[in-house]
Amino acid sequence: MKALALALAGTLLLGAGCGKMDQPPKPRLVMFVGVDVSGSFMRGPHFQDSMDFLARYLYAHLKGLEGLEMPSALFVGRLGGLRKGEAKSLFPIEVFQDKSVEEIRAKLEEIIPGKKEDPYTDLNAFVEQVCDTVKNRKMVLKPISVVMVSDGIVDLPGQKGKDYRKIDLSPLEKLSRNVTVRLLYTDAVVGKKWQDEIKRRRVKVWTADAVVMETWKDPKIFLPDTPMEGQGKFLGWVKSNVDFGVRMKRVD
Repeated sequence: MKALALALAGTLLLGAGCGKMDQPPKPRLVMFVGVDVSGSFMRGPHFQDSMDFLARYLYAHLKGLEGLEMPSALFVGRLGGLRKGEAKSLFPIEVFQDKSVEEIRAKLEEIIPGKKEDPYTDLNAFVEQVCDTVKNRKMVLKPISVVMVSDGIVDLPGQKGKDYRKIDLSPLEKLSRNVTVRLLYTDAVVGKKWQDEIKRRRVKVWTADAVVMETWKDPKIFLPDTPMEGQGKFLGWVKSNVDFGVRMKRVD
């Protein structure tokens, strides 16, 4: 009887251990999304397409579709301002959770108004907000993805010319060993300047041209009248072109 009891106890412990092993790991990714509301981008040809894509991108990440990493925290806000250094509201993950693609798209239209423009694209102010949020919410050391939906053109008050070295990613360097900045809907020329001119050591930068981004809605990639859960080709396209695993490149 004693041997039987010991065997039963061992079986129960083993089962409990297996149960823990079967549990999926808790999400760690912290995701920030900034949408350019400057006139140059909002009046351009790619703004509405970028909002349509972003709604599907957020939905897919929140659901963890096809292995896309689910965020433990998500914040969405505007890139831009009436003056240099102006902070914008960051809307948290709860605003978008448990919503359909259409509901997320409507929420984006609500919090990122399609008719209101800011004269400047102050990317540095957004970076500072990212850093403050990470520190205040004690999310330091977690993997961080900063997605900027923008043409990426430098546009700051009082600045003459387009000096991309004025974009300051240094505050992100101290947050985590794994920080990626993804600039979506730029062009080849601006994208190269982001890749080659913006100073960084550990922060990884990835850019995707608008003409490439807009191929997401090709009917051979995004299947019409098909739920997101069945959009395997589209989600594979996202992995290859947006969530690309970026190598670190030091730029001094």
